[in-house]
Amino acid sequence: MSTPSTVGLLDIVTRLPGMLPDVPVMLRNALGLLTGGRSVGFAFQQVAHRVPDRVFLRFEGTAFTYREANAEVNRYAAVLTESGVRPGDVVGILLQNRPEALFAVLATVKLGATAGLLNHHQRGEVLAHSIGLLESRVLVAGAECGEALDSLDERPGNLLAAEELASRARTAPANDPAACAGVGSGERAFLIFTSGTTGMPKASVMTHGRWGKAMAGLGGFGVRLRGSDTLYCCLPLYHNNALTVALSSVLAAGGTLALGRTFSASGFWDEVIRERATAFVYIGEFCRYLLNQPERAADRRHRVRLAVGNGLRPELWDDFQRRFGVGRIVEFYGASEGNIAFINGFGVPRTAGFGPLPYAVVEYDEEAGAPRRGPDGKLRRVRTGEAGLLLAKVTRLTPFDGYTDKKAGEAKLVRDGFRRGDVWFDTGDLVRDQGWFHIAFVDRVGDTFRWKGENVATTEVEGALGAAPEIAQAVVYGVEVPGADGRAGMAAVVLRPDAEFDGAALARLVHDRLPAYARPLFVRVVGELEQTSTFKSRKVELRNQGFDPDAGGELYVLDGGEAGYVPFHDDYPAEVAAGRAPRG
Repeated sequence: MSTPSTVGLLDIVTRLPGMLPDVPVMLRNALGLLTGGRSVGFAFQQVAHRVPDRVFLRFEGTAFTYREANAEVNRYAAVLTESGVRPGDVVGILLQNRPEALFAVLATVKLGATAGLLNHHQRGEVLAHSIGLLESRVLVAGAECGEALDSLDERPGNLLAAEELASRARTAPANDPAACAGVGSGERAFLIFTSGTTGMPKASVMTHGRWGKAMAGLGGFGVRLRGSDTLYCCLPLYHNNALTVALSSVLAAGGTLALGRTFSASGFWDEVIRERATAFVYIGEFCRYLLNQPERAADRRHRVRLAVGNGLRPELWDDFQRRFGVGRIVEFYGASEGNIAFINGFGVPRTAGFGPLPYAVVEYDEEAGAPRRGPDGKLRRVRTGEAGLLLAKVTRLTPFDGYTDKKAGEAKLVRDGFRRGDVWFDTGDLVRDQGWFHIAFVDRVGDTFRWKGENVATTEVEGALGAAPEIAQAVVYGVEVPGADGRAGMAAVVLRPDAEFDGAALARLVHDRLPAYARPLFVRVVGELEQTSTFKSRKVELRNQGFDPDAGGELYVLDGGEAGYVPFHDDYPAEVAAGRAPRG
């Protein structure tokens, strides 16, 4: 099923009756959507006082009520204060998913300090770079992250072991810290690192105000959990889908967060059932991995009524709902550093949803790597149904909080776009303007490539390849062919267990589903595809390998005849450059 080019008024109106039971939740959060509302710590504290005996957190057989969790967070805050943490300081946090990690985060923001969430998968130079960016007063590290610390040339001098923090907290005072009520919406709550698919990670800023708007908009309008709901999250807490989307949605409803240590495709539904979850949060290829698992009874034995996240491909949407019986999919669009979000609150299928904040979808110049400007120097919006670069307007109500690196932040801004003095945040994403304030994600600007004078969206090609019954996963990218302009399409694919590569059948499929310029000329069959810890493909290494036959796996090329994809031969790149391949 393809992504709808447009969204009509009828699509929205027909889904309004299904939203009626959630109107009280939406109204309660409406003010926060405009103002940003409470700080993170104060929002948690207020819910804890309102429903103290309700379960806030479940983890591997243990449970904490809101009262118990708030007291523990307050004790952690007291120990951090004893350790010298003051408002405005940064507390680095290097822990895997477990209650202590969440307690440390909430304690930090209650004090008016900033929680710097480190990726525990990083090692060596990359981890040292991230720690350096934080300039933290204290670095809380768990014993499970010993290997990461050992990879550093020198251990930081401000280390506070998570185990020591927990031990000292047992005898610390449990009263709410006085600083919590005074934390302002413009202050920094979190530093969230980019996933590092290219280059060194950057630390993006999440303010309390922007988090509060996420709580109201994503949680209150889009997700709309109820107090009786349990949301399961096995995404790492150093990612915004966990710390902002999941946590804010739970607090917006006063519901329960079930925290998973890590994602396991084979054990996912068993854990969801064990935690009695009624919702879960996903990202990237997460849902594809679940669909690739063998069907079993647990697929339908759960109580999940909704899933929230981003990255569910349109071609998987219906199959996912049909197989697992998830009633509502709340896809959204957003970025850690972005000042805008879209949320599928109306429940229109195969869309990233509705966004009321000011934005523009404009023409993009692939060769220049920048928004295309007309003869008058102004940007040009695309028409409804067309794809273009998404820009979000920077205003007082929608500020761009940027990165800790000011130069990197300035590089993401587009100035004087439509009138003198206006400022826009460049999301770096190509989206389809569907109308009625709805968009659909198309591709990352860096992932789209140009071939035969046409722009090729890698997501479109990946969707077509995913329809091949033998292919479990596909990643598409452009590669340079000596003597040819642009980049030719190439795919790295993983086959399903016991499946064999059928070059003729795959060629027929891409001919049926894709225009000539979008058909991948090279296919590399590999055993697995490396992912970031948030389920994004690492394409840089694949692009660097290009069509080197010695780079691993089995390499095939599109012949164009009846044989379809055939084993790579040395003359093929020259034939492509000369326009003689693929034939037919």
